[in-house]
Amino acid sequence: MPQPHPDIPAGYRQDNQGRLVAASQIRPIDLQRDELVQELVAKARDLSTQIGKFKTESFNDIAAFVSLSAEAYGVKLGGTKGNISLLSFDGRYKVQRAIAEAIVFDERLQAAKSLIDECLREWTEGARTEVRTLVQDAFRVDKAGNIRTAQVLGLRRLDITDERWLRAMQAIGDAVQVVGSKSYVRIYERDEESGQYHAIPLDVAGA
Repeated sequence: MPQPHPDIPAGYRQDNQGRLVAASQIRPIDLQRDELVQELVAKARDLSTQIGKFKTESFNDIAAFVSLSAEAYGVKLGGTKGNISLLSFDGRYKVQRAIAEAIVFDERLQAAKSLIDECLREWTEGARTEVRTLVQDAFRVDKAGNIRTAQVLGLRRLDITDERWLRAMQAIGDAVQVVGSKSYVRIYERDEESGQYHAIPLDVAGA
């Protein structure tokens, strides 16, 4: 049952325009729908709280174990960065702590693009077409108008020794700015037949 709002008189409900409506004037099906939604929201909030608590406890437990393991070798670790994988003794279960950094490029990316454009203009037409395609694709923006960082950073893996290209790659590296990070805990179970690990879903869509 939905909890009554303290500012709403007994026997009334507030509609989606803020108006007070007598419960006796509301169709039974609308009342039942409201009660179902309210009940599911209450359960979802409780589940969200439990997941948040699980995440916090998991990170603390993993960090404590990593420190304990390091102490066994006389090593003192600093910080909590880095991805960690922990396996159960029988190898059936795997726990991963993953920390993904969110990055953007500053104005030095434009300098890198100019140097790359110089290289592309000078190289003879028809040569290195794969590189041209990779560069054009890398600097295309996504639907939100943002540079796709993975594609731009991937250019640094190309084996090109042109001095301007190398300077462009250095500019790309210098342009990287870390603006935040997200941390995850993922739990996996191994399929005994295939030997592949499958994530135990912790979200509603994947459950």
